[in-house]
Order: sequence, then C-alpha cells, then structure tokens
Amino acid sequence: MKRYLILVCLLLAACNLTALPPAPAVPAGPTAYIDPSYPTVESAPVTSLQTISGIEVRADRAWRDGKQVNVDVCFTLLDPSNWYIQSASLQYPNGNVFEFGTTLLSIQEPVEGQSGQRCDTISFLNVPPDADLSSVTVTVDAIGAQPRAEDYCTIYMPKIQQALTERGIGITLNCSDVNGVESMQIVGKPETMSQEEAEQIVYSDDFYTLKGPWSFTFNLGQ
Repeated sequence: MKRYLILVCLLLAACNLTALPPAPAVPAGPTAYIDPSYPTVESAPVTSLQTISGIEVRADRAWRDGKQVNVDVCFTLLDPSNWYIQSASLQYPNGNVFEFGTTLLSIQEPVEGQSGQRCDTISFLNVPPDADLSSVTVTVDAIGAQPRAEDYCTIYMPKIQQALTERGIGITLNCSDVNGVESMQIVGKPETMSQEEAEQIVYSDDFYTLKGPWSFTFNLGQ
C-alpha cells in the first residue's frame, strides 16, 4: 500500500513540473497620438480669385499641418518664360512668415492667343504651433521669370524697348546673330551713359517681375 501511495505522489509531482505556465497577456498595440499643439486644419479662401495687371491668381485651398501652412495657388502665364512665385508672405494677428518653398503641381503652356496657367503649392515654414490662424492672410507679392537666352529676342525685347521709350530713356535695342544664335544687343544709348549703366537698366529685374499683391484670407483655427 505504501508503495502505491509513493507512486501516486511521484506521478502528481511530475505533472506539476511539466505543466505549462499561463500565457502572458498580449499588450494592446500602440494607438495613434496627435499632439494637440500640432493641429491639422483645412480651409477655403474668403475670396478665391484676384486679377492685378492682367495676371489672374487663384487660391484653391489652404491647410495647416503642424508647423507648416500650405496653400494651393494658380496664376496666369502670359508667355512661355519660366515664371515662378518670387515673393510671398503669411500674416496672422501676432506675426508674419516670409520663409517659404514651392512645389509644382501642374503647368499649361500658353499658346498663341491664349494664356497658360501654372499651379504650385506654397509651403510656409516654421509657423508656431500655437499661432492663432483664425484670420490668416496669404499674399503673393511678386511673380518673377528666369529668362532663357533665346527669350530675350523672342519675348522680352519688344516689351523692354517699349518701356524704355515710355520712360524717355534713350536706349535702343536690336537683335543680331551671334555665332548662330539671336542675341539682344544695345545699339544706341546716351553719350553720358556708360555701357555698364545701360546694361543695368536693360537687364533690370523690373522687366522680368510682375508685382501684386494678390492676397487671400483663410480661417485655419486658433
């Protein structure tokens, strides 16, 4: 009988040793967390279209994403030059932001008798996350062009010559063949004006810049 009891005890002990421990509880996966100090808000402009000096600028929408405010903007292309947003700013009740970058969305080249259009996303950087943007104004101050060598004779010379004549500046321009390429030349200028002074006038940024301002107001929250 004693041997039987000993055998039973040994069997029970072996079962306790080989029993598997209970499986640990699986922790729940991490949940998405959005810091309330980095809001995301989207808004349409109060007025979506403005035309100044024959240039139509349209703002489709703006959205606030953390420390960045983005605005989709389209503007008229009067000629095939490489026009781009040269100057822009963002104003809100307690501050201004002038640092921005652009991303090309689409471009439609102008054809004879019909203007083109370019669309960009303007991204204003380092906007304070606690900034009150309930009344924020985005302004495109100027649109500029980067003239290509071939553009001077085909696009710019008539415009520049007309402007010089209207201002009473006695500079005369012409295009001539230089090594097989049409090149704009200064062929006449006042005797009191140096060649360098004449070139500074002719190649001034004023002839390659369209100035606004085109302004749009949004409500991107407090």
